Amino acid sequence: MQTNFTPDQLADPATARSNEILRSCVHCGFCTATCPTYKVLGDELDSPRGRIYLIKDMLENGRVPDDKTVKHVDRCLSCLSCMTTCPSGVHYMHLVDHAREYIEQNYRRPLGDRALRWLLSKILPYPGRFRLALMGARLARPFARLMPDARLRAMLDMAPARIPAPSPNDRPQSFAATPARTRRVALLTGCAQRALNTDINDATIRLLQRHGCEVVIPRGIGCCGALTHHMGKTDQSHAMAAANIRAIAAEMDAGGLDAVVINTSGCGTTVKDYGHMFRNDPLADDAARVAAIARDISEVMADIGLQDAGHAAGMRVAYHAACSLQHGQQVRSAPKDLLRAAGFEVVEPRDAHICCGSAGTYNLMQPEISAQLKSRKVATLQQTAPEVISAGNIGCMMQIASGTGIPVVHTVELLDWATGGPRPAALSDTNTPRRTA
Repeated sequence: MQTNFTPDQLADPATARSNEILRSCVHCGFCTATCPTYKVLGDELDSPRGRIYLIKDMLENGRVPDDKTVKHVDRCLSCLSCMTTCPSGVHYMHLVDHAREYIEQNYRRPLGDRALRWLLSKILPYPGRFRLALMGARLARPFARLMPDARLRAMLDMAPARIPAPSPNDRPQSFAATPARTRRVALLTGCAQRALNTDINDATIRLLQRHGCEVVIPRGIGCCGALTHHMGKTDQSHAMAAANIRAIAAEMDAGGLDAVVINTSGCGTTVKDYGHMFRNDPLADDAARVAAIARDISEVMADIGLQDAGHAAGMRVAYHAACSLQHGQQVRSAPKDLLRAAGFEVVEPRDAHICCGSAGTYNLMQPEISAQLKSRKVATLQQTAPEVISAGNIGCMMQIASGTGIPVVHTVELLDWATGGPRPAALSDTNTPRRTA
């Protein structure tokens, strides 16, 4: 694609990077075949190729974003399926992230939109605030039909039936390896996940300990910055990311780390991109060091290999591939291979590459499109007739669970169960086979 940025524009590192990405696009349209919003809406401007044209025009002319451009960029899930499909290697993620930052800085949204985005940015990344908000949402749910905005109704519907108490395992501390220590790893405990499902971090810690890992929860660690990063709120997202970089780098220097383990794939995609995010920052070296050892829990366990994995009941598991894992991190086979090694029968739905519609805050800000994608995903999962659905991202888990009665658990919970841990709580009230001794 030909571009016409001025030398002054290209002096900005973000614009220079976008110029590189735009020039790599050859207009082939392969991306339209796998774009979820194009499949649902059928509008070329709701495909990656269409958005690329809109973003190019906006950035190249340095103009105030118009309503049309903002609407179609906002509708993008950032599922990154287009990056998996693209034969030219167009790094759409960096381009759309730049576009969102540009829109946030140069476009004045309607008051309701500004208020909602501000509210989400001030609540979701903070587990304590989020837990209180979920409690409030549960109380307000009977009045959901009175809400004039579908986005507010979606926020009320998000509240789970049970809100777990904070887990003491999420506090800064160190967990010793059960056998002799072979690795020392840091666990990114996340933010929203700590309020929605504390079992995931607990299972991750047990699984790693059981496989010879000392697990460290670094002091000062928190939200990875992904939620606000994808809203274009760069200052806030970078402040959160910088705190993590400093906390993890301190652990690397003090006791050494073999990996930063992440069990929320949306966070993993962002942490692995810290090197790019901070490439022109004084933290650049530390950011690159942290990104270089960031690993999804499935990558770490695939490297270690499951031990004594015969404790769980054999079950038919439908594996849902989170977009941030299969497209953002290109991790596809490890979770399925681990589940099979643990004795589970693994099945996959058709169109496994298509997003479930969760996508961070997308299900709250674009509830109509999100609901259509959820319905499609749930239908394909249920067609596999599973006893349980497994996923590696809390957002996907919440989205899918809201549309089916089949239990939805994190992959790590099944692996923990299979190697001697407790039966996942989501299975406790089902008629599925009980754990064997």
